[in-house]
Amino acid sequence: MPADVIAEREIEEQIILVDADDRPVGTAGKTEVHRRGLPHRAISVLVRNRQGDILVQRRNPAKYHSGGLWANTCCSHPRPGETTLAAAQRRLPEEMGFTCPLKPLFTTHYRATLENGFIEDELVHVFGGIWDGPVAPAPDEVSEFAWVPFDRLAADQAAHPDAYAVWFRHYLVRHHDEIAAWLGRAV
Repeated sequence: MPADVIAEREIEEQIILVDADDRPVGTAGKTEVHRRGLPHRAISVLVRNRQGDILVQRRNPAKYHSGGLWANTCCSHPRPGETTLAAAQRRLPEEMGFTCPLKPLFTTHYRATLENGFIEDELVHVFGGIWDGPVAPAPDEVSEFAWVPFDRLAADQAAHPDAYAVWFRHYLVRHHDEIAAWLGRAV
């Protein structure tokens, strides 16, 4: 095997493979997981402000998949030995440049083939937080961001689904009521 392939495998982020009940069954490199469509654990974060608007981001067009599409505040994968909450708390400042308290909202599963042939098969732990401060996204991750009222976001996603990442469409459709209830809670 060529040295550059070995080096890539040694430094590639490892993802936690899971069964249908979210029990870990091993680990594999991020590229292999997505090429083969292996079921794995993921995290997503939804952040709202005190007015109830959701912070969305447009993924950098150079991302390895779903580049240029609108998505939730941030998403990633827990590392081996890392809890889902710890992964969400790590990833939010890495991607969006701020941190806030996060609480579990829901867990969901989806499987989809992406535009580049990669396959997502994710059991996702979705967290929610409240933030009214500055947002300073990492330019290699995010090309733009916006605070959007939920009703406008849901309507735009229904009218223009191809502008949104597949997992975010899943959340907005399958978990609409849970997200709306979270947004309606007193701050």
